[in-house]
Amino acid sequence: MEGEMKTIHRITSAGVWLLSALLALIPIAAHADEILVSAAASLTDVLKEISSGYQLKSKHTVKFNFGPSSGLARQIEEGAPADMFFSADLPQMDTLHKNGRLEPGTRKNLLSNQLVIIVPADSKLTVSGPKDLLKSDIKRIAVAEPSSVPVGVYSSKYLADEGLWNKVKPKVVPVQDVRATLASVESGNVGKAIDTRSSSGSSVVMK
Repeated sequence: MEGEMKTIHRITSAGVWLLSALLALIPIAAHADEILVSAAASLTDVLKEISSGYQLKSKHTVKFNFGPSSGLARQIEEGAPADMFFSADLPQMDTLHKNGRLEPGTRKNLLSNQLVIIVPADSKLTVSGPKDLLKSDIKRIAVAEPSSVPVGVYSSKYLADEGLWNKVKPKVVPVQDVRATLASVESGNVGKAIDTRSSSGSSVVMK
């Protein structure tokens, strides 16, 4: 994780290419021409975009199960079918690997995350860094569940390392995942959110 929070940016062409190439390498024998992908909610937009082109080219169908990585890993652990799993952190993959739930040699560290702060487009609040979250006019901050969802876990750790978590915590509104943090800001229910952005465009929101 980077040492500072930055604004979100679009997916990179390199990230799109890497994800497309990885999809193309998935063995599909288990489900004929259907590929089942469980993925962190932060990758919803980019994976849907990539899969559209992939499906046209390959004639295979890609079906997604998006959600918090911790919940998806638990589903796989309990026997839910998945040909590919995109996790937002390493511990979920470590657990699945330890318990023999991964095909040998298929695990790849493809993306990296970076925390960002997201505010509504019409907001008059000025936020240039994490300390600005202490401002009195910022009342609520949406964060994916800090006790279990990967982005919430490392958001709280980052703020704790900066000496800010205990001060920010009373403002935190825990939500299900990255998409829920984004929706909270878009709906106006919170003013800011701590979001995560990966090199492929995943994000987490704080208000």
